[in-house]
Amino acid sequence: MTDRATADRTSERAGDEKPRLKEYEGEGITVTFEPRRCLHAAECVHGLPEVFDLSRRPWVLPDAAVPARVGEVVRRCPSGALQYHHHLDDAVAEAPDSPTTVRRTPAGQLVVRGDLIVTGAHGDRHETRVMLCGCGASGNQPYCDHSGPCAEPDDDVPDER
Repeated sequence: MTDRATADRTSERAGDEKPRLKEYEGEGITVTFEPRRCLHAAECVHGLPEVFDLSRRPWVLPDAAVPARVGEVVRRCPSGALQYHHHLDDAVAEAPDSPTTVRRTPAGQLVVRGDLIVTGAHGDRHETRVMLCGCGASGNQPYCDHSGPCAEPDDDVPDER
């Protein structure tokens, strides 16, 4: 196999893709979405269905609720796939939790909230909420993508994970 073919196959792996960010701009708030980090916790669609509706395009309508409420629901996203920033004063989007907290889910992922610097394939990223891979099998390291043993947790046998 040539070096070029090896490089092409390597760049096709999910973990090698540069993160893709979608922006949904409203009057007072912009919501961003990074699809590869979404773990389908459904906090958004359950919390504010008038803003987050998977059956329509675009699926995010930030102006369908007041910006403060949109930000509140976005902060519930455990993976950090959804983020936001207010347009007023160009303020920092989301204040990090203090103190920083780390919690392991029954499936093995690490849910981390706080003022974070996460180092991945594309360098350091400032984060406030992440779900990190606890099993080492994610194709989106260090973030969990449910591709490993944590995809179907066996909560009856935690020592075998």
